[in-house]
Amino acid sequence: MTASDQDSPLDGPAFVDFRDVWLAYNDELLAQGKFAVEAIDLKVTAGEFIAIVGPSGCGKSTFMKLATGLKPPSRGEIRVAGKTVHGPLKISGMAFQSASLLPWRTTLQNVMLPLEIVEPYRSELKTRRQEFESRARALLARVGLGGYEDKFPWQLSGGMQQRASICRALIHEPQLLLLDEPFGGLDAFTREELWCMLRHLQTELGFNVILVTHDLRESAFLADTIYVMSKSPGRIVLRREVDLPRPRDLDITYTPAFGEIVHELRGHIGALKKQGMEIAQ
Repeated sequence: MTASDQDSPLDGPAFVDFRDVWLAYNDELLAQGKFAVEAIDLKVTAGEFIAIVGPSGCGKSTFMKLATGLKPPSRGEIRVAGKTVHGPLKISGMAFQSASLLPWRTTLQNVMLPLEIVEPYRSELKTRRQEFESRARALLARVGLGGYEDKFPWQLSGGMQQRASICRALIHEPQLLLLDEPFGGLDAFTREELWCMLRHLQTELGFNVILVTHDLRESAFLADTIYVMSKSPGRIVLRREVDLPRPRDLDITYTPAFGEIVHELRGHIGALKKQGMEIAQ
């Protein structure tokens, strides 16, 4: 089966829409015209999985803060689900390189944590606790953590902690999942296991994903579209659709087509790094 044999997520309406977005971190830098990211135009269609790659310091994590409403743009507009973003999004979930599970809470209690914070779940928790716990147990089972609900973080491996962290990000059923180097601290075998887990979850549940990563193989395996950002000030310099079959298994990472995508991305980022060094000199 090829990508063209299925409905492509790239064919739908824009779910995340960056319209000429610029960000300076404070008023002084804005007055000086010094921006962390500039002129970002980007559309993510409903159900699409995108990856953001680029050299260190290019503004990948800043892009995440903009997409979640944690940072307002200095110029331009960001729309998510048809609405202009004015503050933190309740319809998004986030996971990071560090799982950051609370050590005094069990796996199940850690996954349930957003429901104690995010409305309307917080107000409904007392009356719907059994339903929410069933949802958390089902999520944990989906990622291979069935039977570990009552274990504490110190009793879990790094890969298991990251699985629990992703479940925590998804427990309130967000429409948008944002991942900032989520597998960066794991060994290669565990990392590839979690690639497959994430791709299955996203295919099954249908949420959008924005992944920030330094791992070009990771971006090529997981994403429908890859965006390359330039050195600071960050700009989108390349949009690369990944025209590989879906669903994907790890065997595809050994194919010439996959290798060509990774090689192309590496060439662009290498050129950006070289350009940055020449400017510095």
